[in-house]
Amino acid sequence: MDYISGSVLEGKCLEVGSIGNIVNFCEPGLGLKISGQIAIFSPFAVEFQNSLLTSIAATTTETHTLAFIGHSDGKLSKVLIESESRAYQFEEMIVDPGNSLLPDMTLDASKSHLYALSTNKVFKIRVEHCASYSNCSSCLEARDPYCGWCSLEKRCTIRGACQKATTGSPRWLAFGAGQQCIDFEQILPDRISINQHALVQLTIRTLPELPAGAKYKCVFGGADPIDATVTNAGLSCPTPPVSFRPPIPPSPKNYGPIDNATVTDHVNVPLSVRSPETNKDFVSRNFAYFDCSRHTTCASCVKSQWSCNWCIYENRCVNNVSICQKNIVSGENNPTRLLNHGVAFCPRLKPPVEQDLVPSGVPKELVLEAENLPSPQPGQSGFQCVVHVEGVKMAVPARVEAGRFVVCDRTTFAYEENVGEYDAYVTVVWNRDHYIGTLPVTLYKCEALGSHRGYPDCSLCLTRQAKYRCSWCGASCAYSEMCQLPVATECPRPRIDVIKPLSGPVEGGTLVTIEGSNLGLKEDDIRDRIHIGDVPCTLVDYQVSVRIVCRTGVAKREMDSPISIGNNAGFTESNVKFSYRDIQLEKVHPLFGPQSGGTKLTISGQHLNIGTNISAYLDNYPCTVNISQSTRTRLVCTTSKADGERKISRLTVSIDNATKFLTNRPFSYIKDPSILEIKPLKSFSGGGRMISVHGTNLDCIQQPEMAVYIEEDMTIINKTLCRVLTQSQMECPSPTIDFKTLLEIHTAQLNGHKPSGRSSRSYRSLRNYDNERLNLKIPRKRILHSSKTDMVLNSDFIVRRYRNVPAVLNSDNGVRKYRDVPPTLSLRIGFLMDNVESVRDLKKHFQSIRSHVQYVEDPIFFPFGGISSVKFYKGDTLVIEGENLNLAADETDVNVTIGTVQCNVTSLATTQLVCSPPDIQPYGTDENNIPTELRLPLVVVRVGQNLRYPIGYLQYETLKPYIFPPEAIVAIATGATFLILISVAVLLVYRRKSSQAEREYKRIQIQMDTLESNVRSECKQAFAELQTDMTDLTADLESSGIPTLDHKSYLMKVFFPGVGDHPILSDPKHCQGSPKTNYDAAMIQFEQLINHRHFLLVFIETLEAQKSFNIRDKVNVASLLMVILMTNMEYATSILRALLIRLMDKAAASRHPQLMLRRTESMVEKMLANWMSLCMSSYLKEKAGPSLFFLFKAIKHQVEKGPVDAVTYDARYSLSEERLLREQIDHSIVTIHLVQEDHYEKIPYHTYQPINEEIEDKIQCKVLDCDTITQVKSKILDALYRNTPFSLRPTVHEVDLEYRPARTSPVILNDEDGTSIVVGGWKRLNTLAHYGIQDTAIMALVPRRATYNNTIPNGQCRHMYRTCLGIYTLNSSHHPTLHNHGHQFHHHHHHIMDGGSGTIPTFHLIRPPLDEHCHKGCHNGEERSTPKAIPEIFLTRLLSTKGTIEKFVTDFFRIILTVDNDLPPAIKWLFDLLDEGAKKHNILDPEVLHAWKSNSLPLRFWVNFIKNPDFVFDVNKTPTVDASLSVIAQTFMDACSSSEHRLTKDSPSNKLLFAKDIPRFREMVSNFYGDVSVMPAVAEQEMNSWMQQLSVSHLGVFDTNAALKELYIYVDKYREQILENLESDIYCRKMHLTHKLENISCTMEGEETSTC
Repeated sequence: MDYISGSVLEGKCLEVGSIGNIVNFCEPGLGLKISGQIAIFSPFAVEFQNSLLTSIAATTTETHTLAFIGHSDGKLSKVLIESESRAYQFEEMIVDPGNSLLPDMTLDASKSHLYALSTNKVFKIRVEHCASYSNCSSCLEARDPYCGWCSLEKRCTIRGACQKATTGSPRWLAFGAGQQCIDFEQILPDRISINQHALVQLTIRTLPELPAGAKYKCVFGGADPIDATVTNAGLSCPTPPVSFRPPIPPSPKNYGPIDNATVTDHVNVPLSVRSPETNKDFVSRNFAYFDCSRHTTCASCVKSQWSCNWCIYENRCVNNVSICQKNIVSGENNPTRLLNHGVAFCPRLKPPVEQDLVPSGVPKELVLEAENLPSPQPGQSGFQCVVHVEGVKMAVPARVEAGRFVVCDRTTFAYEENVGEYDAYVTVVWNRDHYIGTLPVTLYKCEALGSHRGYPDCSLCLTRQAKYRCSWCGASCAYSEMCQLPVATECPRPRIDVIKPLSGPVEGGTLVTIEGSNLGLKEDDIRDRIHIGDVPCTLVDYQVSVRIVCRTGVAKREMDSPISIGNNAGFTESNVKFSYRDIQLEKVHPLFGPQSGGTKLTISGQHLNIGTNISAYLDNYPCTVNISQSTRTRLVCTTSKADGERKISRLTVSIDNATKFLTNRPFSYIKDPSILEIKPLKSFSGGGRMISVHGTNLDCIQQPEMAVYIEEDMTIINKTLCRVLTQSQMECPSPTIDFKTLLEIHTAQLNGHKPSGRSSRSYRSLRNYDNERLNLKIPRKRILHSSKTDMVLNSDFIVRRYRNVPAVLNSDNGVRKYRDVPPTLSLRIGFLMDNVESVRDLKKHFQSIRSHVQYVEDPIFFPFGGISSVKFYKGDTLVIEGENLNLAADETDVNVTIGTVQCNVTSLATTQLVCSPPDIQPYGTDENNIPTELRLPLVVVRVGQNLRYPIGYLQYETLKPYIFPPEAIVAIATGATFLILISVAVLLVYRRKSSQAEREYKRIQIQMDTLESNVRSECKQAFAELQTDMTDLTADLESSGIPTLDHKSYLMKVFFPGVGDHPILSDPKHCQGSPKTNYDAAMIQFEQLINHRHFLLVFIETLEAQKSFNIRDKVNVASLLMVILMTNMEYATSILRALLIRLMDKAAASRHPQLMLRRTESMVEKMLANWMSLCMSSYLKEKAGPSLFFLFKAIKHQVEKGPVDAVTYDARYSLSEERLLREQIDHSIVTIHLVQEDHYEKIPYHTYQPINEEIEDKIQCKVLDCDTITQVKSKILDALYRNTPFSLRPTVHEVDLEYRPARTSPVILNDEDGTSIVVGGWKRLNTLAHYGIQDTAIMALVPRRATYNNTIPNGQCRHMYRTCLGIYTLNSSHHPTLHNHGHQFHHHHHHIMDGGSGTIPTFHLIRPPLDEHCHKGCHNGEERSTPKAIPEIFLTRLLSTKGTIEKFVTDFFRIILTVDNDLPPAIKWLFDLLDEGAKKHNILDPEVLHAWKSNSLPLRFWVNFIKNPDFVFDVNKTPTVDASLSVIAQTFMDACSSSEHRLTKDSPSNKLLFAKDIPRFREMVSNFYGDVSVMPAVAEQEMNSWMQQLSVSHLGVFDTNAALKELYIYVDKYREQILENLESDIYCRKMHLTHKLENISCTMEGEETSTC
């Protein structure tokens, strides 16, 4: 506190800047430190309880002031400041949970995004998210000052995104403006009869005014819009014609009483008001069409919500009562109340007070009370009762008594079902079909009420309620009035039918259930009358007469005894006996299991399946007993979850009252198993491929299973049982899936259709299969996700959507493959290991391993084509043909049998399987040794465990015996002897020659093996080093970010490459205050003409028709047009669409339509490229940018890791043969320690450290001893600045490298000085080796001085640097690595002045031959170069470089060729346009459409940025790196080509380098095109909205007026031709565009001549 409090007049002024942040306390006017006795107080505007505020940023919008406040717990508060003392928080969001937001929080230049920092992350947050509010109320109630409701567009937006937001207040309703949402206040009428016409009055508050002539429209559902008339209260519009109204759906079928029937009597349609400006419905409410005639009963009609009335005598429900004669009941919702109003006046039956009981089979009358009964008129029939029993209707005549009772005639009612009671119902009608009402009636049978399990039961019969009037009549229960025998009052002895269980422990406690009949009328009848032998059984539960439950007592020993039960009539013993047994425990298996539980524990012993209540415990952990799997000697229980690893000391088993123990650590909980690796991860849909799984503690699971899941809800599709091999390994057959069903469902969902037919049923069966077996809850989700993650069924299973899924439908709605690429389904896999949850979801708990298996369609094997599928075998290998044989299998997965004998598989290709049959034909059986019909061995191919393919029968061809005559045998023997002698002689000569050739071959083979080993070792080492360095690079990027160019620089490099100064770069704001000239006025008129569609199209067409309008002019005009139109992207897109359609028409008429867009032949190609650059800028920088930057940095790092010639730019590590250093250059790594001093402030970089002689305090930098001094400086600057933008760094020309030896003064090192060596008339550039710099040398970068006083003089070289001279010969050329800044070297050969004798050429690593560049001073005795190695042997370095950066190439290609939610809609729009063009011109060749798409996006856009990453990033691209980037760009172009190029040894190296990868890349391209084609089409409204946002982001980027002036130069040049074509165009002539263009000229001339 002494630092900030007290007086400074004591003479103790602190030293300036030594501590704190106040420069000078003694400054005049300060006088005192902070001091005083009265606290400084200011009221707070907003308070945050229990929160520490760590950062704040403020801004304004409209008339509001906002503050963004960061918290220590990672939250961000948005606060609206209304005054100095009043503010409130209107939103809070969690940015980085648990991590404090740092003070460095700021807004970007557009103030649309907030940059917030936590300890290890940077967040870019939109200041608003208005689009998340779906309606006006939520938009305004959010109280977000950025957001307002755009009324006519019906969306929540910022003001700038709402059309004509400033023309009228209701158009954009802002928060705090006191405005109300536009809505209906009243609709009169809001319902009409389905056949009625009406004029609907719409009362709407604050209806926006429209321009003159424009009219609002009313839209009734799907009917055509109707012009609305503006009234004082709002609008009025007539209802549409009846034919345009939707039909009312039919009522659901009724299976019960008509009173309870559901009636569908109306249909709702949305009544909307549509704006003519936006063509959107901005306010809507339901409007109802109703139909009263749908009601068929009075109650239903009168109680309906509409104005319906019931005509009693017409038996109709009507809206218009004029058709009724008399007795009308008006509806309860009818505003017109008649005398009879409401349901109380309807004829109806009154519900009975007590239940109506009718005995079955007994004649009875039914008396039903009613009210409001009508009197039948002449010609009308009377009343009837219709009784509904078991689906049968029985009509019974009825009469009316006392005016209110309906009496159904005496009738016998009966039912067949064997139940005690049956619910029937009776309906009363009059005049045959005029409905009165329906009441329930209960029929019953005494014989069913008084029986149990089909046997009559006296106790049940006598205990039934008196209302049934049932009696025990002889041996059965009957209705008392129907019984002809005396009624019994007592029941016979008990009868025992069922006893369970039949055994229990001697300790007792078993609950025994006894079922039978006559088991007493009440509990007291049998209490204390139940025994097992002499052991009592205590009554626990009693059900009258039929069921009792008792608990057994303790027995003294094991015994078997019957159960006896007694009642008032006597006792009955059971025929079976109950057993008392003594329980014994013996052992437990297995002895260990996972700590998560779920292990099925088998407990061995005796009498383990007795009793009723069984439980088991491992110490205090319950083990759930599975009764169904238990036997007399085995008890099975499932272990519960333990707290951790532990050994159980005691197992406890309790059966009823018996408790037994097993001690001595019977079981152990061990650590849960984990999964480390799964391979292979590809399978045919039939499954069965053995997948090897590596992990830990796998042997603690008894029956592990592998499952394939539907992605997000973890629904199991299928599973298989695995086999544990060791503790760390098991193997699992891949599960089978219904590939076609899943694929059809996914394809249908991608095209917006619901799965139907077999696909839908099969999919439901897939889900039900899992639901039934595993009892998993399956949430209802939509079948298709907007994904993200790769596509997706339910996000459900990733169809390699996008990778290999067909996804294109033909006209027959069938699925066809996209470019014949086999479809692939990627499904998540997991493991079911008891209760271990972590292995179920590998994606969540084991993120480092791959957990998706790729499913492909099953292979197709072609059967033998002979008669009866018999193939004749002639002793060679057996070749089996097929398709897709090795997509998910290798030789080890395929098993071929001939009969029961194996055919050894030697080769497996895509279309062929080759195996070696046995020498002798096997027996005529199949692989299971079952004889075949043809008695020939059957050839069977098995793929994995599941797939079996019978191919056909194999018959060995044998030679038929033939008898030779003796003369022939003698002649053959003589000839054979002669041939043998000659063969022996030839063999001796051949063996000698072959021995020599073999020795030579072995020598060459050893050399090749050594070379291959060296290349492999070099690739591995280089790749490992690159991974380490790129890991460091990743960390650097996280801390410092990618040096991305600002938007203006990015567009400038794309639109005008190589142009550094252009008139459009001037700030348009500076010109706003300057006086306007005639020229400016003319440009305003010209801009209006440019925004006229017909003029612009004619203008472009005219320019392209001029012969003097060259390619350079086309590119320039296309870029100028895009600069002018970039603030109106909707219009620019429409112009581009028209030009592309015109270009497609021209290409379709040519002989080679696939060449469209390949070359820049017109302005449309450059305009398309510029348009794509605008649309893709955000995607390029945020999505694809990081991977492109990593690729660039990887190439740069790999190139600079080896020597690089500073003069020729040839490098040891390169992808380009042209830039390959074809010499063996010896070099070593030198670690330099950099000293940092105060003068580094003149060379600003990231970190400053004080001078210290300790090496640990210095920055280290690795260079090569063959690097030139300039290369060393460049590497040091790279190390210091890392990812700092290149334009902000000092150049190598602004600094010097100072070497600081231990005992001498510092020395400035240079590329050339007095010590430079001249060899054969060529001067070698100085390197670190030249100066003798050793490892750990201390150096410093210092600002460059004009003169140097401490350079090395010639005389000091020998004693100061013993290695700087004399050790360099023509064979010791040292060489550099690092890139040279583009402005350092501009020629291949540098020349210097040597005194006055002329220029001396310089070289670095490789000196040109002496005979080509020998000076006049060369003599014959001069040293000449020794013979050099063959340059081609160094081509293996291309492979080394390719191997190290291949991952980064693949990652970049994968990102830009993946369809996800981040993909800009412009790509889908463009590809759909090309598809429409191909369809329009009936272009059926898929190669043409593929070429169009490749030429439009990859070649026009991506290739440009692959070759020129400096268009996106602020980096330096050297010629060496540029050459490697060109190879990658060429590879990408080859991948986008659909035609196969045959490669030979004479093909260019850049083609051969990625030859094996191009088919994979080509597949990625094809899948990308297919995935885009199946995406939902981009709606015009969505595209326009997106283009409006782009337009807003481009405001003020360039000086549009300057671009107009540049473009007008071409108008002036081709004026006559433009005027002529405008006049010849009918639309331009109607709109007088020729005259408008001439007016522009007139206006411009007025600037100079003041006359027009």
